[in-house]
Amino acid sequence: MNNPPLVSVIIPTYNRVKIVGNAIKSVLNQTYSNIEIIVVDDGSTDETKALIDNFTMVKYIAKPNGGQASARNLGLKHANGKYIASLDSDDLWETSFLTKMVGALEKHDLDFAFANWGQQNNNGDYSDFLSEYVYLPAHIPKKKDSWVYLSYKDLRKIYLAACPSPSSSLLIRASAIKRGWNENMNIADDWYLLLDIVLPKEAKVAFTTEKLWKKHVVSDNVFDGRDKLEVLKLLYVEDMSAMLKGFKSVLNDKEIEALEKKYVLDLILTAKEVWSKEKSIKNAFYYIFKACSKHPIYFLQIIFKVAFGKIKNKNLKKTDIILE
Repeated sequence: MNNPPLVSVIIPTYNRVKIVGNAIKSVLNQTYSNIEIIVVDDGSTDETKALIDNFTMVKYIAKPNGGQASARNLGLKHANGKYIASLDSDDLWETSFLTKMVGALEKHDLDFAFANWGQQNNNGDYSDFLSEYVYLPAHIPKKKDSWVYLSYKDLRKIYLAACPSPSSSLLIRASAIKRGWNENMNIADDWYLLLDIVLPKEAKVAFTTEKLWKKHVVSDNVFDGRDKLEVLKLLYVEDMSAMLKGFKSVLNDKEIEALEKKYVLDLILTAKEVWSKEKSIKNAFYYIFKACSKHPIYFLQIIFKVAFGKIKNKNLKKTDIILE
């Protein structure tokens, strides 16, 4: 590629001195060379700075602890690249990640692209994530190691159902980023950023089924490392409520109705999990009351299904909204 564009790689980290160096090395080992690396230390109390000082190509920025979104946004302020990537400090890119991602964005003038990955399982093995992902419409081909260019209809449907592209999977055109990562989100800061790109205009997005990175699951992962009840409360209740309010003006009536019904379902399942884990009628009733007041008719329908076991908590790892 003649005159390859600059890619800014932001690596937020907090007390991960034992693993952040591996993430940095996976960037330095890329076959793509025009890269700037920005490590944002989100208030670490370990020896992170001493480790980063060994990497002369890395720009190190320290800040008080404020969460992953604030760290990414600070990195974004210091980024000079045409394209932006945010690699989590516990994940690793394959050596061809940036070469292939930049190639796709340049060739097709994309707003962003994302890559499939190996998802670490409890036994330490890695599975092919997108081959098992339930919210890619059935008509979308998922041939091995192929690129898929999404229609805008499919793109909207996919990203309103769930977020198939965690931060480490993404390469984003800098000019497409309007407000950065939402610092008020508990978990869904990257999902919010992508909806901010997808919903207001007809965005252009593609993904590859080729596994170009590895996702590691450790105890302090923002999503995978959390207890199920915590994820329910923070992501499916608090963050989803904020996203409904934040994007309501760019949703059609059918999308709003579907998302509100999904929100009611999540409130009820949260109440059920609260009762199971905390044995608190008061705390469980709080979520029941919110669900009933949000959509009374659908509340009654879904309560019946939950009561008779037709909807189970085991399905909560992925959202279960389907937008026809």
